[in-house]
Amino acid sequence: MPHWIMHLPCTADDAARINAGEFALNGDAPPALVTDEIDAATDAWTLTAYFEHEPSAAEVAAVYALLGRAADPAIKPELLPYQDWVTLSQQGLRPIETARFHVHSAHFPPHADRINFLIDAGQAFGTGHHGTTLGCLRALERWAETGKAFGNIVDLGTGTGLLAFAARALWPGAHVLASDIDPVAIEVAAENAQRNGVPLGAGAGAVALLVADGADAAAIRARAPYDLIIANILAEPLIALAPAIAPLLAADGLVLLSGLLTTQAQAVRAAYQACGMVCIHEATENEWSILELAFGST
Repeated sequence: MPHWIMHLPCTADDAARINAGEFALNGDAPPALVTDEIDAATDAWTLTAYFEHEPSAAEVAAVYALLGRAADPAIKPELLPYQDWVTLSQQGLRPIETARFHVHSAHFPPHADRINFLIDAGQAFGTGHHGTTLGCLRALERWAETGKAFGNIVDLGTGTGLLAFAARALWPGAHVLASDIDPVAIEVAAENAQRNGVPLGAGAGAVALLVADGADAAAIRARAPYDLIIANILAEPLIALAPAIAPLLAADGLVLLSGLLTTQAQAVRAAYQACGMVCIHEATENEWSILELAFGST
């Protein structure tokens, strides 16, 4: 089956929103959207739209509308021969390695000396290749190496489930809850749990999966307080969630936030400071910030 492809210039902020699923296109067969960084110094990115059919003028205009601009008649979709784009993209995703973790697709073998997670690219965010997920993995393993212990963990906006699985691997006796607003993401997380031997359930040492919008769901509140809250989403939702996250956190607990650009970090920190938290550590992965917060005073 032939495919059509279209390349549009965009920014890192556009890419963050598209990758997190904030932008959605309607229709029976909306295009797959992929973003790539071209030049970090100039904030130059490219949005590539893959269509399974020859797109209409209205469908092309809808892609442009995601970026807040009118269609450019000089940029037209190009016809491509059929290929298995998902398989090809997975073949190109090299495994991600941190001090303790090895995150790989089915096209690569596990690592003998790492905690392995088989996570294929697909319908949910969080394969470890994005700077936000990678930064969170590094924060979790650094805490484990310094002797921090967590017994009650929640991962808000879990996507593929990777961060929840990693937390459980580092603290195997903990209760772990992983939620996402997208039912498809929870289905993907359940499949990933099965293929990686991660037990699912409400007990200690297992991961409980939940479809929930934000942090105020009754099932999330019922398991509070949490000594570790993870939220790798987007800056605007993180800011909005601050008043709901604060009551869920134990007095000596930690919050790990990502999904925000370095230019958005100050606004996110301010939102959580207003709820009694301070940033105790900030790391960066390319243009992304990873914030660690706790209750305290400035």
